[in-house]
Amino acid sequence: MGALSALEQTLENRWDALWARLLDKEPVEVLDALRRACDDNAVVCREGRVMVPNAYDVELPDDVHDHLTRTGTDVGQALTDSLCRHAERRGYEFAGPLAVHVARCPDVPNGRYRVAGRVMEHVSADGFFYATH
Repeated sequence: MGALSALEQTLENRWDALWARLLDKEPVEVLDALRRACDDNAVVCREGRVMVPNAYDVELPDDVHDHLTRTGTDVGQALTDSLCRHAERRGYEFAGPLAVHVARCPDVPNGRYRVAGRVMEHVSADGFFYATH
């Protein structure tokens, strides 16, 4: 692991710890679920090229959604940024522009959150510029 990768991993760990401290454990668990959804849906297209879904939906019960958005932080953008860094570390390519949509859902099965990843239909990655962090 290079010095830059080690620094990125340290910053990511501190970001996760800050979320956990400020907002209980919920955001870290949601982020872990997003990472798992990304990893579980990775498809090896050829050697050195691994594609993952580019659209993720996070459904939260009303109280959790209110708790996370109370600080004024754009939770969807923060989760998108973190998932993007995760994919860069793993060498994944998104199947188009990455988006994480956070929504209220009063009937989440486990009462805490639901995460689903998919390839956004009718979107081609060819026309988009990807910025690296």
